Order: sequence, then C-alpha cells, then structure tokens
Amino acid sequence: MKNTVEHPLKKYFRGEINYTTCPGCGNGIISQAILWAIDELKIDFDGMAFVSGIGCSGWIPSPYFNTDILHVTHGRSVAFATGLKLAAPQLKVIICAGDGDTSAIGGNHFIHAARRNIDLTVICVNNQIYGMTGGQVAPTTPYNSKTTTTPFGSIERPFDLSNLSIAAGATFVARWTTYQARSLKNSIKKAIEHKGFSFIEVISQCPVQYGKVVGMRNDSVSMLMHYKECSVNIRKAKNMSEDELKGKIIVGELVEKKNIPELTDEIKRLRREAKRK
Repeated sequence: MKNTVEHPLKKYFRGEINYTTCPGCGNGIISQAILWAIDELKIDFDGMAFVSGIGCSGWIPSPYFNTDILHVTHGRSVAFATGLKLAAPQLKVIICAGDGDTSAIGGNHFIHAARRNIDLTVICVNNQIYGMTGGQVAPTTPYNSKTTTTPFGSIERPFDLSNLSIAAGATFVARWTTYQARSLKNSIKKAIEHKGFSFIEVISQCPVQYGKVVGMRNDSVSMLMHYKECSVNIRKAKNMSEDELKGKIIVGELVEKKNIPELTDEIKRLRREAKRK
C-alpha cells in the first residue's frame, strides 16, 4: 500500500464533511487562498471568526472551517460582523460575502462599514449572477446579459464593487479573478494584516448558472481562460485608453491607505477621554 500524504490545509477543516458546491465552482479556489493566507501568516485559528450570509459564498467557511463561524441572514453579514468586532476587537474577522451581500440587500451595511473604517476583511465572491437561487439578474450582472429574470437581456448597468468600496472609504481594496489564485492569496494576507476596512473582490466562475448565460455551461476551464485573457493589471491599465480597457477586468491592489483612524481604536480613545471628564 502506498503512503498517502495528508493535505497541509486539512487541519483547518471540521472533520469529513462533503463539499456541496457545484463542479467547477470558484469557491474551492477562494477557500484555499484564504486558508493558505492564514497558514502563511501563522495566525491562531482560534483568534479568528468568519461571518457569511445566504448565498453560494456563505458556504466557503460554513460549516467546513474548524473555527467560530456566524452563518447569518441574507445581506446582514457585514452588520453581524460589525457587532462581533465591536464586542471582541481582538478577533480577526473575515466576511465571506456575495454580490448580494455587498451591493443589493446588504448594500447599506457594506458602505457604512467602509465609511467607518472598521477593521474587517470582506472577501466578496462576484459571480455576476444569483447562482444559488436560480440564475437571476444581480447588481453585478453585465449589461445586456440574459438571465432567468432578464430573458431579453439586462437593461441595467452593473455596479463596480471595488470602485464602490473605494468611494465609500475602504482603506485596502484589491480585485482578482480566480485565475490569479496566488496573487489573491497574497492580497488576502495583506488585507488580514491591514488595520482598517479591507475589501477584496474576486471575480469567480459560476459554470452552472452564469456559464449558461455566456455559452460556457459546465465549462469552468473556458471561464478561467477567459479571465486570464481579459485581465489587465492596474499598473498597465493606467497607461491604457478607455477604449482599450473596454471588456477588460482590471486586477491588482487598487488602494492601500495607512494611518487612517480605525473605528474600534476611536471608540477606545473616546472612552479614555470620557473617563477623564
């Protein structure tokens, strides 16, 4: 019998639980990027907490990661995470969210958490569609895309989630696709260590629902190759015209602001000042 080598990330999982995502889903790539980042930073898993909402992204940490997880109502992941961080500021809190959690029902929670610069890390899985509920149009669905609720094509312009977070005040923002898994992992490491509100947008394949929209149903490899061909690093994009960038995905670390007051630190400062009076 051949010796088998245990996967180095197995220690982070909660026993033998079957993974329930569809074949080819980007969640597996994102899960590994998160866990490799934690492993390389040598962070105590007991000093972390994950929060996720309802949707495909919610199943990245829950119920698989062997740590504290809040699997909450749809759109409220950032709100719950804010309360958790305020109650236990020593915890590293990571939110696994979808485009609905950040730009639809959870949009207000998201922009105000960014405005407050609370020390949270949001990893947003942007698959450009509502995948779990049947392939409906989402706030991130590209213009003119056909979905189950837009059979003649979407007439609405999509949100640019990274630019939305920048405008709201996020102090660390990055965007990658699931093709750039190593770069994604490195940005997650930076986001976890960053003091303030961090947002990472991951353009991720949904071969079952969005693949159907773009003629790549159940073909995650073609979707990944499409991401490779369409991705342009932010450094190169700065020297390209608007026409040259049409249809491209700008990837990279878009914003990193240091020494911006963080909410839990500000609350501590306010308490000290109040006690002196």
